[in-house]
Amino acid sequence: MSYITRWALVLTVAFMAAVALPNNADACTGITLTAEDDSVVFARTMELGGALVEWGLVVVPQGTSYVGTTPWESPGVKWTAKYAFVGMNSYGTPYVADGVNEAGLAAGTFMFAHYTEYQTPTELDAGKTLAAFELTTWILSNFSTVAEVKEGLAQVKVAAVVLESPGWDEAPPFHWIVVDESGAAIVVEYVAGELTVHDNPLGVITNAPTFDWHITNLKSYVNLSAEDASSSELGGLTLTAFGHGSGMLGLPGDFTPPSRFVRAAFLKSTVVPAKDATETVVQAFHILNQFDIPLGAVRGVRGGQPLLEQTDWTSAADLKNRRYYIHTADTRRIHMIDLMQAPRDGTAYINIPLPQEEVFEDLTPAEVSE
Repeated sequence: MSYITRWALVLTVAFMAAVALPNNADACTGITLTAEDDSVVFARTMELGGALVEWGLVVVPQGTSYVGTTPWESPGVKWTAKYAFVGMNSYGTPYVADGVNEAGLAAGTFMFAHYTEYQTPTELDAGKTLAAFELTTWILSNFSTVAEVKEGLAQVKVAAVVLESPGWDEAPPFHWIVVDESGAAIVVEYVAGELTVHDNPLGVITNAPTFDWHITNLKSYVNLSAEDASSSELGGLTLTAFGHGSGMLGLPGDFTPPSRFVRAAFLKSTVVPAKDATETVVQAFHILNQFDIPLGAVRGVRGGQPLLEQTDWTSAADLKNRRYYIHTADTRRIHMIDLMQAPRDGTAYINIPLPQEEVFEDLTPAEVSE
């Protein structure tokens, strides 16, 4: 396939600008789960207030060619996709915010407002430079393991490419999670102009502050347990819990990134491992139901206008079987693409529109049974 056209790049910029608008998309939550048979699933939510983006699924084949965007007129790093991948795009472009490739590597983009400071290459580095909104695609199309990603990241520069789109006048602040089939996970952040790669044994990610801060913050919740709290004596009174779940009393329930990180980490830690990947996908959707934002529960302001946040979609990637699952705010029915059964060596990427309406299965009996 020829290099991505300027038209496609403009649409990609528009997509990522929408994702990165101030007070927007700042409530995404990601988790990893491992089944009894060691299958690994990465799942996440995507929040985008105001429904600004026309989301869709895309299958990108091997051999797709890309050119990185730089802060200058000079083209950035050029690459050809080594691996096919499937994920969520917008406006029909071959760039994804989230996805899994045919080697069993998953990656996802998350907001990282107020903490991101990208590298500062010069124009002499243009040939190894790309923009933040291209990094997930670059990772999925080039690598098969977390170890390979670590090595690859050291060879490129992620620059502060300004998005030329209404309502946005700076580079979008992102960080990323990458997970491979073995369960290894990392968080990639650019802070103070330097690349920082955190090993992520928890397999959890939200948004700001930095990943190491979230890990330290967990120490504030050492009392949490899936086991019910025992009774205690107070001034001659015996105090007992009102009901089951008392061991998790104090688990934060709001939608801020620190609270969601704590909630995700502890809920994940209590899960009984499922039998296989398919059951683990179902389990992941159940957990992320705890992070689903109904329209209006989180409100802000954008451009002087009220902003209503909601969970636009929730996805799960089965890294063993290379399957990508998703449901949206429009329909809770889970849809799936099996990447290994999809065209992976064609000459064009394939866009798959998402269903727009809920489907209700009618179970009304036709007659009364005797």
